[in-house]
Parts: sequence; structure tokens; C-alpha cells
Amino acid sequence: MENKKIISGEIKRINSGRLRAIGYDARARMLQVQLDDGSTLQYSGVGADTWRRFSSSGAAWSFYRDNIEEEFTAQRVSASAPAGVNPLDELFRKS
Repeated sequence: MENKKIISGEIKRINSGRLRAIGYDARARMLQVQLDDGSTLQYSGVGADTWRRFSSSGAAWSFYRDNIEEEFTAQRVSASAPAGVNPLDELFRKS
């Protein structure tokens, strides 16, 4: 199975429930989340309005559980990362 990479997009570090970072590529309509165990999941077909509401939610974990996790199919792109390593850093590195 091929891993998809977000080439461009915005990232937001958060601490809500198990969420540690969220990112979105509007062109690809791809949402990426990093969980507290370091695993990274991608969700395709996520609209910009869903991203806007998710990224600005005061209860991001609840929004994720109710509107992302239940509505979109996840693809795991990485397992748990070693301590101190954030897989989203590589994906969103500035050139």
C-alpha cells in the first residue's frame, strides 16, 4: 500500500484528547492527524469547511470523533514515532 504525503498545507499543533497535531492540504482535500502515540492518519475527501470548523473548534477531539473519525475512512501513514520525533515535521517542512 502506497503512503500518501501532504506536500503543501497548513499544520496546527494542538493538545486536545489524543490529538497532538492536525494538518490540511486544500488542493488534495487531505486531512492529516497525529495522535498522542505518534501515529499519523490521513483522511481524503475532507472539504475546506470541515477543516475550518475542525481547526478552529474549542473541542477538537470531540469534533474529530463526531465529524471526522465517523464520516471518513482513515489511512495510517505511520505508526508510533520515537519520542521527540513528530512525523508531521517532515511532511510540512518549509523549503
